[in-house]
Amino acid sequence: MQTLKWIVLSVVGLAAVTLLAAQFGAFSGKAPANLGHRDGKLKPPSKTANSVSSQADLWTQHPMQDYARIAPLALKGDGPATLARIKSIVEAMPGASVVTSERDYLYVQFSTRLMKFVDDAEFWFDPAGGVVQVRSASRLGQKDFGVNRARIEAIRAKLGAG
Repeated sequence: MQTLKWIVLSVVGLAAVTLLAAQFGAFSGKAPANLGHRDGKLKPPSKTANSVSSQADLWTQHPMQDYARIAPLALKGDGPATLARIKSIVEAMPGASVVTSERDYLYVQFSTRLMKFVDDAEFWFDPAGGVVQVRSASRLGQKDFGVNRARIEAIRAKLGAG
């Protein structure tokens, strides 16, 4: 009985320490230094199953090309108007923080409530394609369990409804 009590106390203590560490940013990861658009491209998808990119097909032979592939967002008006609408959509989403907002580019960080994991999402108005290219990736971990895809699809649905 004493051993069981010790195990339970250890598990509860470990959980408490983990949650406390999360609140101080232990699981937020480091913001990528190479975000933004260059030569008509956003950063490539992650090499693990934790990102989506509407430009995944630009990187042939990429190990996660099939997993990362997602359609770009259709325009609602012109590019700047669409990005302004996307900005208003994401600002209403839990854990969203707009980092950069320009006429043709939007960078948002999404943080989970409990463990403070951070995903980086980029939206770029592609004038040549007439769409908004998107990339969303988790900073940490090998898998995102579809969270980035679900988030972009929720934004797409709200954009289409508005």
